[in-house]
Amino acid sequence: MSMISPKILLFTLSIAFIAAVVSFDVTSAQTATPLPSPTVTPPSIKPSPTPDDSDEVIKVDTELVNLSVRVVDRNNRPINNLRQSEFKIFEDGVQQQIEFFSQAEVPTNYAVVVDNSGSMRPQLDKVIEAGKVFVNANRPEDETMIVRFVGRDKIEIEQPFTSNKTDLIDALENLFIEGGQTAVIDAVYLTVENVDSYEKNERDDRKRRALILVTDGEDRNSYYSEKQLMELLRESEVQIYAIGFVDQLSNEGGFISKSPQAKAKALLEKMASETGGKAYFPTSAAELPRLAQEISSEIRTQYSIGYIPTNDRRDGTFRSIRVTIADGPNSQKRIAVTRAGRTAEGGNPGGGKPVPSEKNQ
Repeated sequence: MSMISPKILLFTLSIAFIAAVVSFDVTSAQTATPLPSPTVTPPSIKPSPTPDDSDEVIKVDTELVNLSVRVVDRNNRPINNLRQSEFKIFEDGVQQQIEFFSQAEVPTNYAVVVDNSGSMRPQLDKVIEAGKVFVNANRPEDETMIVRFVGRDKIEIEQPFTSNKTDLIDALENLFIEGGQTAVIDAVYLTVENVDSYEKNERDDRKRRALILVTDGEDRNSYYSEKQLMELLRESEVQIYAIGFVDQLSNEGGFISKSPQAKAKALLEKMASETGGKAYFPTSAAELPRLAQEISSEIRTQYSIGYIPTNDRRDGTFRSIRVTIADGPNSQKRIAVTRAGRTAEGGNPGGGKPVPSEKNQ
């Protein structure tokens, strides 16, 4: 019987050792448990074209801050036809010079975000009806996106941004209820980022951006925290209008904790006030068509005001914003409603900033 060469034996043992190591690494990778995260597959939105290097583009290194400002009286009735000279803007207590002012209607990009969890079953028909009111009020240059959500793994764009009312109404009529642990914060977080970035790179962008949320307000399954959401809202230009059916939630709290109803109401009010929007708490779904008409009117009858901040440091810090208006005839009180502040460019408060997944059509 022939003897095996020592060199051949050594080569054979080396190959066996390498195969064992590779097998161990593959097995380990397959058994690793991934961290939970919301659906982040980006929708198929055509990116803005990149300008040719040969073009002579002059980049002005300024940060124009755009505000959408509602003005109401003590009874929350809108006040129109005010002049620029009647407004004052303060950032961190320092008065700013107004660079742009208009009350003319501007194109609006907004999302209708609908809670499709089981608790919303009694309201769904009226929600769809209200959604049609929003869509039918659109002007030719307005664009709308329809989003449905349940849990963190079911946040879907039923209809990407479009001005086609037929497509939008079809998407609304296709909404349906299903079981799951509601993720309100995730749905708002993902949609705000999507609305804020859509067509943002267009030159001389004056579009108004909004999110209309319909939910019971109870968050049970979000990946993002309320703190992370508020940080994102402060760096966006999206106004949130929340319609919350909170009456169906329990109003019994613990010794030191709020009741589910109180927590839901506080969350919706905080999102609205942070962005200069508004929160509504109807007692029945029959109120939805009227609220839809009111919100549609409020979104479009606001003052658009822009300023270049005197504090030009791009350090990612939060800057408070306050708008004041001179009293009217007979000491009529005028109240300006806008976002509470902004996060300066240069930081990354929101984190990864994914977008909701687009439903396969």
